[in-house]
Amino acid sequence: MLQILRHGVFGLAVLLGLFSATPPAAAAYPDRPVHWLIGFSPGGPVDIVARIMAQWLSERLGQQFIVENRTGSGGNIAAAAAINAPPDGYTLLFVAPNNAISTSLYKKLPFDFLRDTTPVASIMQLTNMLVVSNAFPPKSVKEFIDYCKANPGKISYASSGNGTSVHMSAELFKVMTKCDMLHVPYRGSAVAFPDIISNKVQLIFDNLPSAMEQVKGGNVRALGVTSPQRWPSVPDVPAIAETVPGFESVGFYGISAPKGTPPEVIETLNKAVGEALKDPKLVAKLAETGGIPKPMTPAEFGKLVADETAKWRKVVEFAGVSVD
Repeated sequence: MLQILRHGVFGLAVLLGLFSATPPAAAAYPDRPVHWLIGFSPGGPVDIVARIMAQWLSERLGQQFIVENRTGSGGNIAAAAAINAPPDGYTLLFVAPNNAISTSLYKKLPFDFLRDTTPVASIMQLTNMLVVSNAFPPKSVKEFIDYCKANPGKISYASSGNGTSVHMSAELFKVMTKCDMLHVPYRGSAVAFPDIISNKVQLIFDNLPSAMEQVKGGNVRALGVTSPQRWPSVPDVPAIAETVPGFESVGFYGISAPKGTPPEVIETLNKAVGEALKDPKLVAKLAETGGIPKPMTPAEFGKLVADETAKWRKVVEFAGVSVD
């Protein structure tokens, strides 16, 4: 009997040893705050949408999603910081057309965006809007083109930085209309608007969220949207394509992570964003910014970014612009 007990105690000890040697299960993601880098200034369209989504993700996933503004270089400072962060899901990047444009516009980027990032989720699709100072005489796109041609080199346009869709929408417009305008880049559209309102700079092809806010406030005047047809949330504003056939610049917002981020983290985030885009309250908030929800799988979003990169490469080459 004593020997049996000894064997039993020994067996129990072995089992306890095995259990203690087994590594603890990995904590469910996320188990600490997540930092979401955006390349533009507070108060701008990217910032507005990022904070709407970050609040929803924080509440749903139980950890704070902290929006960090890393401005400069057309969003490339934020992109570089995200790419160089540990690929653990705790540093994400807000992705927009500037990331697709910069690949060909900037000649000395220290990274390859498509190679060095992992697509996570698409958030929404949106258009840009051509808005002008209230002191600027033209009241329509046609009047604007005529005025521009009568005053070559005397009109300046703002952008949220080199390589943004705000910048390239204007460059595409310049090429297609033969308008001669001077580019004045800012660290985000929010900081550009005081100069537009005061007519130091005459116009901007801004993302719809912040452009709409300024128009509704009576600070600037809308002339047209850059989508091929009129945009649902602003049906009274004509498409620039109604005056300039073939003109189109439609943007996207989404999330990417550093290359090597675990698939299960990508899946968790994509699923959460997909659920967010079905939430009537969040969809209503995006609608207020003029955005149309556009949920996608990571693979679908990756294809979108790749396709946009190829499209904007052609525009960059066509416009003949570059940044060292």
